[in-house]
Amino acid sequence: MTMSKINWKERINWKEENSEELRMAAYAYIRQGKYDIAIDFFEALMVLEPDSAYDAQTLGALWIQLGNPTKAIKCFDRALKLDADHTPTLLNLAKAFFMLGKKEEGIKLAKMLKKEPDPNISNVAKALLLAYS
Repeated sequence: MTMSKINWKERINWKEENSEELRMAAYAYIRQGKYDIAIDFFEALMVLEPDSAYDAQTLGALWIQLGNPTKAIKCFDRALKLDADHTPTLLNLAKAFFMLGKKEEGIKLAKMLKKEPDPNISNVAKALLLAYS
């Protein structure tokens, strides 16, 4: 059995409340700006909760904060495979494209997202378009 096929939650008797506690600890580090520590927590969550688009997206957002858009895109791809219409993931993917100089891809996503009803998404998408168009 390969490492990726092991059900780690079952193997270590991990409960859902343990995942929530791990997430809360990670957010405490995020609030302190200690993204490198929070990444370790979210990487562990990705092993324990491999079907969580939210955790994959958050891990990618942390990689954006640390200036590593290549690692971020891998996380966003994973998140989008789990939830193809997750707009926060798409917005962060646009940011990663811009960071990598992939302006066309970033603009395409931002144009799509500027029409979102959620102003937290649409306003950032509009700002990205202003900055990169």
